[in-house]
Amino acid sequence: MQDGICENCTAAMLQPYRNAPTDADPRGMSFIDPEELDEVCGLLARHGFHIHMHAVGDRAVRECLDALTAANAERPGLHHQIAHLDIVDPADVPRFAELGVTANIQALWARRDIEIVERKLPLLGPERERWHFPFGSLAAAGAQLAMGSDWPVTDPNPLWALHTAIHRTGSTADPHAIGPDARTVPLLAQQALTLRQALDAYTSGAARVTHCAERAGTIEIGKDADLVVLDGNISDAPDIGEMEVQSTMVGGTMVFER
Repeated sequence: MQDGICENCTAAMLQPYRNAPTDADPRGMSFIDPEELDEVCGLLARHGFHIHMHAVGDRAVRECLDALTAANAERPGLHHQIAHLDIVDPADVPRFAELGVTANIQALWARRDIEIVERKLPLLGPERERWHFPFGSLAAAGAQLAMGSDWPVTDPNPLWALHTAIHRTGSTADPHAIGPDARTVPLLAQQALTLRQALDAYTSGAARVTHCAERAGTIEIGKDADLVVLDGNISDAPDIGEMEVQSTMVGGTMVFER
């Protein structure tokens, strides 16, 4: 865990926060010294560990990418990931694909919730706001994506997160989308993912980073039959978050039917 969060100015930033409280570090906190982080990641890679890192601010993201460069030099071929990625400097976006590092994203946050609009964006300023949850840019640069919820911090409902990833607005079914613009005004529409990108991140991408891709993540002969049937066609649903699960199969066994 390399830094904190933007809202209390503990996320590690390349440039100072705007209008930060006087008792806050103007550029946030790196919890591990970058040189030590390089050393630690190199040692972990040497012993075969796949490294999962928390980075919210753009400086933390860069420090983690630098450390994973050291890890790759020590032992290539491992599957490392960086989670959250609230702010990524544009110079670092292509490095995910170059290093083979998975971008582990929490799409439910990428909308104009009142907390983000009133507490977070003013601290970032308009220039950095352009790179707030840059999921579309990461995908366009060839980064591998995995998607999750960060539960219990936020709701685990994948349908609400899929809607937000694709539209950058909250689903009308999601009670946590609070604020006058949360469900209607996209947060950086150019950073939206396509339905295919979002589904892949939630299925095959998640299976890859949890080391079970040989049996899960795609619908193929020989893999676990973990399936969910929805009440409509997800490809043309105006609000995926409003869709309902009709049945659920785990390992080929029906465990739920509406």
